[in-house]
Amino acid sequence: MIFMLAGTSDARELAIRLQDKGHSLIATVVTESAASSLKEANISHHIGRLHAMQMVELCQKLGCNKIVDASHPFAEEASKEAISASNILNIPYIRYERRNEQYDHPLISAVDTYEEAALLAKQKGGTIMLTTGSKTLATFTKHLLDDECIRLLARMLPNKENMEKCDALGVVQKDIIAIQGPFSKQLNAALYEQYGVTLMVTKESGKVGSVDEKIEAALELNIEIILIKRPQIAYGEVYATFEGVEQAIQQLGGNKQ
Repeated sequence: MIFMLAGTSDARELAIRLQDKGHSLIATVVTESAASSLKEANISHHIGRLHAMQMVELCQKLGCNKIVDASHPFAEEASKEAISASNILNIPYIRYERRNEQYDHPLISAVDTYEEAALLAKQKGGTIMLTTGSKTLATFTKHLLDDECIRLLARMLPNKENMEKCDALGVVQKDIIAIQGPFSKQLNAALYEQYGVTLMVTKESGKVGSVDEKIEAALELNIEIILIKRPQIAYGEVYATFEGVEQAIQQLGGNKQ
């Protein structure tokens, strides 16, 4: 059986594809929302964040002999835990990661960390739209909220936890854009114009993460962009296509139902 880290739309597609080709697998996701799409496809799944030893225990219980990590490019800790679990179990670890697009434009500033992004945003000022999610919101609020020259807009999923986090960190209701993507270039542009955005902060998530639409809309409106680069992790075996993952699994053998 394959132990698979899922949670994104392309991970779900990969899980369905592997299952349809006769591979048995268990997909792990963090939220109920992510699990709902797996339920629709009748894919066995586990809900909840897991550290390495919990992954080890689940793999041992289910007889998993491979780990396929198809988590988000920025799910750094999850990937590190999965790599650790594979080392403890002495089983293969296969990384699927959507292709990394190259962005080169005078309006785009690439940085390595969220902290760097927050400090650069503070330096630039203006009306800043965050499209980086709630997980690292505190990194930006601690630097940007008290600056009178800055309006900080938080664009994120419309769930209770996110709204509570915004409230706790001091992001006022009028500066919360609670909406679920994917977003077209036109919708991104409309939001930028509606709020008078002068700077947009995003992550290097890849085409599937709808980063292109955010960036293209911003560039057409002459809006500056801070792009947070993907974390650098020593994954080992990395594939950017479903076919590559399938071939790797086939070469390792087993897992057919």
